[in-house]
Amino acid sequence: MPRLDQLLVIQGLARSRTRAQRLIRHGRVRLADSNTPLKKPGEKLPETTPLEVDEDPEERYVSRAGLKLEALIEALSLDLTGKLVLDVGQSTGGFTDCALHFGARHVIGVEVGHDQLDPALRDELRVTCLEGLNARAMAGEPRLHAAFDALTATGPDLVVMDVSFISQTLILPDLAALLPAGGKLLSLVKPQFEIGPGGVNARGLVTDTSRYTEVEARLRRCCAALGLDILHWQPSPLLGGDGNREFLLHAVKR
Repeated sequence: MPRLDQLLVIQGLARSRTRAQRLIRHGRVRLADSNTPLKKPGEKLPETTPLEVDEDPEERYVSRAGLKLEALIEALSLDLTGKLVLDVGQSTGGFTDCALHFGARHVIGVEVGHDQLDPALRDELRVTCLEGLNARAMAGEPRLHAAFDALTATGPDLVVMDVSFISQTLILPDLAALLPAGGKLLSLVKPQFEIGPGGVNARGLVTDTSRYTEVEARLRRCCAALGLDILHWQPSPLLGGDGNREFLLHAVKR
């Protein structure tokens, strides 16, 4: 007999065992016609066991990152209908999924890794995934320009960015070169990667919250020097997976 977390995947109630385990931890899984949550991911049940799952906001997109971008889009009342979006740091595709949900016509994703994009998005005709591409060198990448040429003559309408283990100041020059005048940037800022190793503890957490102001000022200076004006800055509604506070910014290319 399969484990409960496996059974949720088999029955199409969860995208992966990891997500199934989170649903179980949050008390959202129960037997059909029962109000008692099932609490043990390893519990063995017959494959035909009828299960029910309560709606979980974190399941709205292929990753919880989509909820962070959603918060910024809604705060700005942005209309993504018909927009061509460049997703820098595509990973599993949380930002891509969110952009499509809000009406983007196509998303081109740039990802330095491989085989991370959720299968549902990999098979989506409105998504182009460019793997093994370093965002620091994307302005001169032939594959990216070929993808743009097939969809537009002007470049992306909007760039969304969610990157880790690198300062965004190293990526922004290439990003600004690709973004046409009036183009928008929506970015998730992770202070632990902007401050550097000296600003985090042994667990990688920023302990001095006064450094957040320093991070914002640094990014504002970098963007301004590249012709990008930051018009909005807000805390993310969700902490990062490591427990760090994160921020969201909106900038426009002059």
